[in-house]
Amino acid sequence: MKLAVMHGRLSPQEDGRFQSFPRSSWREEFARATQAGIPAIEWIDDTYGADITPLRTDEGIEEMLKLMNEHNVEIPSICADSFMEEPLIRCTQEEREERLKLLELLFHQAKKVGASHLGIPFLDNSALNTKEEIDTAATALQLILPTLDELDMELHLETSLDPENFVYFLKQIGHPKVKVTYDTGNSAGLGYNPKEELAAYGNQLGSVHIKDRMLNGGTVELGTGDTDFSAVQKELDRLQFDGLFTLQGARGEEGKEVEQLRKYHTFSTQTFGVA
Repeated sequence: MKLAVMHGRLSPQEDGRFQSFPRSSWREEFARATQAGIPAIEWIDDTYGADITPLRTDEGIEEMLKLMNEHNVEIPSICADSFMEEPLIRCTQEEREERLKLLELLFHQAKKVGASHLGIPFLDNSALNTKEEIDTAATALQLILPTLDELDMELHLETSLDPENFVYFLKQIGHPKVKVTYDTGNSAGLGYNPKEELAAYGNQLGSVHIKDRMLNGGTVELGTGDTDFSAVQKELDRLQFDGLFTLQGARGEEGKEVEQLRKYHTFSTQTFGVA
């Protein structure tokens, strides 16, 4: 099992955004990850950083690889928040085609930095609210399946769907390289039962986001909210899950991001045995 930190959590918030590409300090985050004892970063691609992110250009990829080697930090995953802000649903066919072109580009660029999967959050602005929207998203994502096979990469989906509808979504796409990102905090915030969720789609679990939330509330420091970490840990043990865990806990005091993540690292090691 490997532990990563969500990109941007190693820097103060920018422009009032809780989670975003760290425009002013993305280079510094490699050293900070090492200082926090975390061996990997889950890289964010979003509209906020679209014009500056190195991920979208080959020149930028070269700089990323240099920093990865220098600090011994991996990038095992890309979190494509760009598709939360500009989703594959509730848009025109022309917009959807352009967004799928971006998705294909991101997969190819992700492969160059050694990422094994790319995740798309269907949350908030991109939440799937009806069966029709689920079908539309599934039909769109089927067009990227040849790219997954070509690159031998996975697509991980994070949604706010209940277990029954999430299973339906996965079946509509129907591909073994399409898996689930399970977010411990979002599950608790929505009032879902982790045993029921992971019984429904645990066989397609690909990655885990470590977060804590209050029921019907916001993100809080790990261990202080309504997430039943013990129940989640038991289910992951049952599934013999050995994939990527990404720290996505609440932010602490500005300027003390490394110290906060050291605490979260310890919590994750004690809870899930992840290094």
